[in-house]
Amino acid sequence: MNKDLRKQAVEANTSLLEYILQQIDVIEKNTGIKKTIFAACPNSISVIKASLRAAKRANAPIKFAATLNQVDLDRGYTNMNQQEFVQTIKEQARLINYTGPVIVAVDHGGPWLKDIQKTENWPLDKAMDWVKKSFEASVAAGFDLIHVDPTVDATLKKDEAINIDVVVERTIELIAHTEKFRRDNDYDRIAYEVGTEEVHGGLADMLTFNRFLTGLKVGLRKEGLEDVWPCFVVGKVGTDLHTTLFDPEVAKQLTAAAAPFGSVIKGHYSDNVENPEDYPKSGMGAANIGPEFTENEYDGLMELSHLEQEFFDAQYIAKTSEIKKVLWDAVINSNRWQKWLSDEENKEDFYANSKSRQEWLVKTGCRYIWENPEVMVARSRLYENINNNGIQAEGIVLSKIEKGMDNYFFNFNLIDLNETL
Repeated sequence: MNKDLRKQAVEANTSLLEYILQQIDVIEKNTGIKKTIFAACPNSISVIKASLRAAKRANAPIKFAATLNQVDLDRGYTNMNQQEFVQTIKEQARLINYTGPVIVAVDHGGPWLKDIQKTENWPLDKAMDWVKKSFEASVAAGFDLIHVDPTVDATLKKDEAINIDVVVERTIELIAHTEKFRRDNDYDRIAYEVGTEEVHGGLADMLTFNRFLTGLKVGLRKEGLEDVWPCFVVGKVGTDLHTTLFDPEVAKQLTAAAAPFGSVIKGHYSDNVENPEDYPKSGMGAANIGPEFTENEYDGLMELSHLEQEFFDAQYIAKTSEIKKVLWDAVINSNRWQKWLSDEENKEDFYANSKSRQEWLVKTGCRYIWENPEVMVARSRLYENINNNGIQAEGIVLSKIEKGMDNYFFNFNLIDLNETL
């Protein structure tokens, strides 16, 4: 995955991601054009394939930001551990001869951000120990960035906020552990991302923002890690799980505040954002998009399902895959949909919620069940039924996902960036 660029980063004694950010900064100084790195959350093999295809078409870098729910020691819901994830990316890149930069990252790495830790009420020591081992596996597999995010504390009451000093302390503990493992084993340098608040997207206010970064600077210095500093800080820039309007004015304020520390702002929950063109204009360093692509994948499968029904009615196929029913049953039976309900919604009876909410919960919840055996069998039968009638089934699904990705590559000013890196 672009060995020459990685070699240049090593020679410059920096990580691949930080080297790319430095080159983007040079490009901006020379051209006046700002760029925002696009990060896809790899919640399925289809999203991985589509990301690489879209990156090849855009001739631009692609960043994968995988949560510990998705990719981890226990293989997560994608059924891949860290090593398998990296190898899958390499394999898929080779199959389409994509040779541009691929940045592989951990997203939201922290205690209780892995669902099982919260549902099983893990104690802090056990949760932190798991995260440390996950980070070690990520470094060993060749990841380029780790998002250190100890901003959730399952021991607190529902409306009780975690103390920012505790966040600083745990962030330093995780970075120090990871750096010791990396250096002891002579792995290449990696980049770091930090931030507070998981669901709400970033640092809540300017006072907290500055206190967090100042405390982190002091704490890393005490650990002898003056040469380690996060290139990304997660910022609360208007987007979250239920909002799609990016706030450029807040982004500019956070960007200005982070600049003296040597960091750029990273946006989370940028799915279906209404004004993606404002990200680079505001100086945003990067943005994560994930559930949007699950929705696109679902829509692609529903397009195939309609075609399949037409072929069945015309007696061109003997049996349908019943893909929609299989997907809905799998999501509902998983109970993962309950994670995204508000307090007012019905957690006991899925069908007691409104029709529009049912549709949304299934579309976003499909990422948890793509690897279920019954879903894989239904998808295989669907693809076979469509392929046997002269239509490339997977291509339709991937094109749905890629269309959304093309939007970000274009609006983030990334087209042909590989030519100048």
